[in-house]
This record gives sequence, C-alpha cells and structure tokens, in this order.
Amino acid sequence: MKLSAPIYHLKRKAKLLSRQEKIPLHEALDRIAVEEGFRQWSLLSARASVASTASKLFTQFRPGDLALIGARPGHGKTLLSTEILVEAMKAGNRGVFFTLEYTEQHVKDLFRTIGVDVADFRDRFELDTSDAISADFIIKRLGPVPRGTVVVIDYLQLLDQQREKPTLADQVRVLKVFAHDRGLIIIFLSQIDRSYDASTKACPDLGDVRLPNPLDLTLFSKTCFLHEGNAQFRGAS
Repeated sequence: MKLSAPIYHLKRKAKLLSRQEKIPLHEALDRIAVEEGFRQWSLLSARASVASTASKLFTQFRPGDLALIGARPGHGKTLLSTEILVEAMKAGNRGVFFTLEYTEQHVKDLFRTIGVDVADFRDRFELDTSDAISADFIIKRLGPVPRGTVVVIDYLQLLDQQREKPTLADQVRVLKVFAHDRGLIIIFLSQIDRSYDASTKACPDLGDVRLPNPLDLTLFSKTCFLHEGNAQFRGAS
C-alpha cells in the first residue's frame, strides 16, 4: 500500500493532530495510520521500513550476486523481496519470482500490498509457481534473460524437498555458477531456525539459518536478515 506522503511528513501531521485535539501522540499516529489504510502506526512504520530497506539493498546488489534474505515467518522477507523486484523493474531490469510457497493470486496480492499492480510490469515480470521448481528447472525456465535480471526463489529449504531433486548443496552451487556466468542477481528467501533468540541479538545471522540438509552458506555473496523492523545487511567478507 503506497503512502500518501513520506513518513516524516506523516509524523509531523500526527504531532499537529495531537496538539490540536489534545490527544496522546500514539493515538494521533494510529489515526494517521488508519487514514493511510493501516490498522495502526506500527504496521505503517514497518511497511515504510521495508520499502526503505529494499531501495538500499537494490543499490548494493551486483550482477553475479547470490544473495540470501532470512527471517522468521511474518517478519517481511517475502514483502522485502517483492519490493526489490519492483525496484529492479523500475530501473528497467527484468524481475522473475519462483515460488514453491505461494499461489499466483497470493503474489499479486503481495504487489497490491505495496501499492503496485503487477500488470504494470507485465513486459518485465515473470512468475512461476510450479511444483517442479529446482535449479535445473530455473535455468531452463529463465532461458536467455538479460544481464541484470533479478531472480527471487521462495524458498531455500523447499528446493530439495522432493527426493527426486538434487541435493540442496548441489542446486545452490549450480545456481551460483549460473548467476556469475549470466550476470544475474539471484535472491533466496530462507527460513530461520526456531532456536533463534531475539533477546541475544536484534537480527538472526547465518548461524540461525534452518538447514534440514547440509549447505555451505559461504556460497552467498550478500545476506540480509530481518526481525521486528530491524535489518542487518552483509556483503562478501
């Protein structure tokens, strides 16, 4: 859902409303949030944070990157990847979304959540929800896509869930080589292990990635972890 004004303008509007109506600031903020289509200010703020993070992340990615975005459920990793695809397509690049988790309608709804009609990018956007998604499937499906294409794979832990598919480690290595050779940006979404304790660190890290099967996480050149509005980005070490 697109905001009617930058968040700092909305905060200023809430402060003015608080003074005029002599109500607590948090109540004024929630009223502004409702006007913008959100149930409360915290949800509006989280949406603005994701949009800002996506814009910053997109400028950090380079052709050939294999990236990982990790978070617990409900903390914005899919929304963030959608925002990154929009940033890429606005810049004139292609965006491709492979998902083993969502339906086509669900993905369209994700775009609507951030105020975007996916039909506006029909010449730059491709969506695949096939159960057959794997490294080989992705490579064949992409075909001769141009350099700079941004590919999101939702999600890492589902790639080798079917026994007939190659191991997760083999698939990630193949896609890393493919991204490098073709100049693509491939972003994996990832689950986080339930043992992650937010009281000990603001965001998860590579040590918290849920790995039902072995995988060398140093294969990823860029990572971003999310939790409760916080984002931690790391480039290659």
